[in-house]
Amino acid sequence: MERKEHWENVFSTKTEKEVSWYQQYPKTSIDYITALGLPLEAKIIDIGGGDSYLMDALLDLGYTNLTLVDISANAIERIKTRLGDKAAKVTFIVSDILDFEPTEHYDFWHDRACFHFLTKPDDIDQYSKIVSQALANDGKLFIGTFSDNGPKKCSGLEISQYNRESLCFVFESDFELSGCFTEAHQTPFDTTQDFLFCGFKRK
Repeated sequence: MERKEHWENVFSTKTEKEVSWYQQYPKTSIDYITALGLPLEAKIIDIGGGDSYLMDALLDLGYTNLTLVDISANAIERIKTRLGDKAAKVTFIVSDILDFEPTEHYDFWHDRACFHFLTKPDDIDQYSKIVSQALANDGKLFIGTFSDNGPKKCSGLEISQYNRESLCFVFESDFELSGCFTEAHQTPFDTTQDFLFCGFKRK
């Protein structure tokens, strides 16, 4: 409950440009998705996306089977309001990712800056198990976290930093690495945050 209260407060008191993760257009994620050549009917799930613009961009590209999971009902209400009638084309689920029980298999799992808020080994292990349950046999995973050169905190919370080896270790039982790269994210506050992005495919 403490984690949920934190994020409900963030999304009820800060505008979209008052949080460090804001992007007007999620170019890195969209470029990765389009490079994979996923069909427009592919089942895509975004974890902890809040009111980010990923859903907007995917809808504009013609994707038709989209799901957004976020712990904050306030965040989801914000994106629904922004999308207007288009919101009906997205499945919204209010849930802590550790409580998420997937009822279908997804083709693509996207997580930019949610996973690194998990700092306990048991929680990290639970996350990897949920990913494995949720992804189809040929499913793909794309994770963006703070790198070991990135911040140690975000939104007042401790985070887990990752490098290529430590992130691969989390998912190695069921997934193999497709590739990794780092990127400096420009925040709305004219600062940069070093991110690590890694793609995986099921073994």
